[in-house]
Amino acid sequence: MLKKFWNVYLSGEIHTNWRDKIINKTAKYNLPINFFSPIIEHVMSDDCGVEILGAEDKKFWHDFKGASINSIRTSNMIKNSDIVIVRFGEKYKQWNAAFDAGIATCLNKSLITFHSVDLDHALKEVDAAASAICRDVDEIINTLSYVITGKLITNKIS
Repeated sequence: MLKKFWNVYLSGEIHTNWRDKIINKTAKYNLPINFFSPIIEHVMSDDCGVEILGAEDKKFWHDFKGASINSIRTSNMIKNSDIVIVRFGEKYKQWNAAFDAGIATCLNKSLITFHSVDLDHALKEVDAAASAICRDVDEIINTLSYVITGKLITNKIS
């Protein structure tokens, strides 16, 4: 019997290596997951529109072109995901992450939010739509393991 591979979209904060930690730990536990993410190189993500379609005099149109092209990738990856994990970091307001969580919810995707307790109040509506609210990578790995294999990882994840 072929093993099902789950498609997981990793959305949100781009300034830390949280994605790499999740990907590496799921590989360690042989969890059958294909990961997808937005373009996380900030300059490339911001400037792709003008690089492809030409320069703009006004910052609004510069940003609009980039956001429009990035939305093709984002919307398709969310549509093709089984689970969407959205990371809200401490330093920046991730409006795009909240938007991705809303899209995932509207598409009936399983949503996991990942953020500190300090953001609970600000994200209460987003969290209310989530199936799980995780505080660290280990909680995410244990959630994914349980959902995918039906087993808990009982030893401390390192």
